[in-house]
Amino acid sequence: MRTEVLVIGAGVSGLTCATRLAEAGVRTAVVEARSRVGGRIRTFRPADGGPSLELGAQVVHGDLNPVHGIVDTETAPRPTAARVVSGRVGRPMGALARTPQPPWALEARLNAEGAGIGESVNDWLVDRGGPYPVASEWFRQIWATDPERLSARGVAEAHRGDTAGRGEFVVSGGFDLLPRRLAAGLDVRTDCPVQVLGWSPGRVTAQTPAGVVEAERVVVTVPPSVVTHGTLTVKDLPEPKVEAARALVGGDGCCVVATLSVPAPETASVFDADGIGGFVSCREGRPEALVVARDAAAAHVRAAAAGSGLATLLSVALPWAARAEVLDTEVADWGSDPWSRGAFTAPLVGAEWAPVIWAEPVADTLFFAGEATVSGTRLPWVQGAIASGVIAADRLLEAMG
Repeated sequence: MRTEVLVIGAGVSGLTCATRLAEAGVRTAVVEARSRVGGRIRTFRPADGGPSLELGAQVVHGDLNPVHGIVDTETAPRPTAARVVSGRVGRPMGALARTPQPPWALEARLNAEGAGIGESVNDWLVDRGGPYPVASEWFRQIWATDPERLSARGVAEAHRGDTAGRGEFVVSGGFDLLPRRLAAGLDVRTDCPVQVLGWSPGRVTAQTPAGVVEAERVVVTVPPSVVTHGTLTVKDLPEPKVEAARALVGGDGCCVVATLSVPAPETASVFDADGIGGFVSCREGRPEALVVARDAAAAHVRAAAAGSGLATLLSVALPWAARAEVLDTEVADWGSDPWSRGAFTAPLVGAEWAPVIWAEPVADTLFFAGEATVSGTRLPWVQGAIASGVIAADRLLEAMG
């Protein structure tokens, strides 16, 4: 197969980039290793037609988010009960709100104040009277990274660089409608992993199980860890790029939908401040419970889902689940997925330089997109992935003259 531009990865960044190039009249092909489009967007739809649940990207952040212009959205449902688990005991979330330093207030303060270069989130918390263990776990779950390694400056700058507005929304009918809408009309080939990418200025060869794809230029949108692990080998990658990829490590993440034998009596959202369950939620009248866990909690949830511990974990977060059996589970293990190698890339202390280097084109031939390219300057949610695809497409179009 021959094309002008090859885009590797059919996540939101790759599809956004390919759409922009195709609209400019550039012959573009997208290859995707998975059997579906969407990357780290994955939607679970109950067999009985009940409300969908998200095993990847959870919500659309902001009323100005570009997602609103692509698919139909609605305001995210609010829980009627909000709790925090601490010491393996569930308490009303209001108990945190009444403390002098609730985690969301500290988060807002960091975003407003900013921080110095080389200062971790935990350093910043200590300087404000900490340590605050609950706030540390809050940051850990939001950013999928140990707060000792999480750059306080990067967190604040990412919030300042975000233009998505306020509020939280969901995609009507499921988040995976977004990549499917973006992919419509594009030349997208799934089940087509690129194993080895060779290149010279103005010429690219991508080896796949289905054969070689030739192009003039390529946009690599896979997470940098996919390259450092050798799942995708990029020949003759400049050493600064290699070092940047090594520094851009994705945080661990594991999501589970557990279908229980009894329906939930309430719509609830639970934050596990003990670092075991991440965020757990359920919807009134529905038998599903959703667990979204990052960093160290992801390992706990992964082990619980693989063994017999999930029922115990759920019963702590959702007391009503103690009288229920776990009938089925659906797991999205992003940390073990060879094509994601983690949930997303947070800004890390000592690696503030890496996103810029990873994003830089090479010889007007290799281009890069994905949320890792904007880490520390934009939020690494869907709007960050979209922005990275736009930036990469614009750079490529400029190179083409």
